[in-house]
Amino acid sequence: MLKSITAAVAAALWSDPALAQERIRITSDWGEVAVELADNDAARRLMQMLPLTLSMRDHLRQEKTGRLPEPLPAADRQQDFAVGTLGLWASGNLVIYYRSGRVPLPGIVVLGQVSGDVAIFDRPGPVTVRLERGP
Repeated sequence: MLKSITAAVAAALWSDPALAQERIRITSDWGEVAVELADNDAARRLMQMLPLTLSMRDHLRQEKTGRLPEPLPAADRQQDFAVGTLGLWASGNLVIYYRSGRVPLPGIVVLGQVSGDVAIFDRPGPVTVRLERGP
């Protein structure tokens, strides 16, 4: 029941931007998830930067955040996020949300949506992740 509610919330929040059908894989010692990227310049630039290894830290017990080696282009922002949203806070901070919620203005750029068990990131403390072109 909780998974179906989470899926419904994610679907409602994930109406824009359109998906680009490009996929990446995020791996860590905690597990692996796939991400379907959004159709925007920021997501396309992220794909060009791969493979990447990032140190990520827990923030507000809702997300893991890590600093990208270079900023991504600007794109439309939104304040709401769903479980599994891959986002961009500022121009160089990658965010993986493992809870749903809302951020203050100016909001986040949505880079993609995780498929798989994003709860692997719902742990206190830092984690090192590897982003690669996906299946």
